[in-house]
Amino acid sequence: MNIEFAAERQPTLSRQCKQKISMTAFHKSSVFNFQYSRPSVFALFTALSLVLSAQFSAAQTWHAVRWVNDGDTIVLMSGQRVRYIGINAPEIDHKDQKAQPYGYRARAFNQDLIRSGKIRLEYDIERFDRYGRVLAYVFLEDGTFLNARLLQAGLAFCLYRKPNVKYHNILLKAQQDAMELKRGLWRCWTEPENKYIGNQASQRFHLSSCPVAQKIKSKNKITFFKKWDAFSQGYAPSKKCIDEFWSYKMGE
Repeated sequence: MNIEFAAERQPTLSRQCKQKISMTAFHKSSVFNFQYSRPSVFALFTALSLVLSAQFSAAQTWHAVRWVNDGDTIVLMSGQRVRYIGINAPEIDHKDQKAQPYGYRARAFNQDLIRSGKIRLEYDIERFDRYGRVLAYVFLEDGTFLNARLLQAGLAFCLYRKPNVKYHNILLKAQQDAMELKRGLWRCWTEPENKYIGNQASQRFHLSSCPVAQKIKSKNKITFFKKWDAFSQGYAPSKKCIDEFWSYKMGE
């Protein structure tokens, strides 16, 4: 009912009615009533948006990269080393180790991506690994997710490791796509059947003859007859018994 019209017809109002009219007028003039106080609500909404935007911008810290170690490790201008979470790229030459297939291609691909600008780091549960490297998901300014891009290109494989598994499903899907399209590591894959034992708790697979495989609890055991099948389900090879994770011979 219109307040002014009600007042004309009832010049003598009860105390209770006056209170109702007073409360109605308050709600119509309140900043919480969008219909009757549009400028006030708009101003409040705008101010709130600016505050949230400022907080979001402050949380977006961008880093310049000094150099790229390999396909999954970089060094920031501050000197801090960063290890990409959830993936493992083939190794390049070290003091006592020869380069693995696609090791230098993975590094070059990583370099090409990072040349396009600064990076943003996103963390998971653990902030550092045992070597003091920062563990991170790495993003470019255009939103490119570097961890996933290396997998999509077939230049790394998934490395599941609790508790840092926030994006594991996304990373596994990227690897599965690369395997289906036979990219990079998966391009010339060929292997005879063998027997591998996977641990469903750690998502690692071992040669069936590996002593570690014999200690896996029955409820966690899963058997694979090809490394390909283990990789496609998100398992990574154990370093304790599988020196060569690839299944082909190919020069760089």
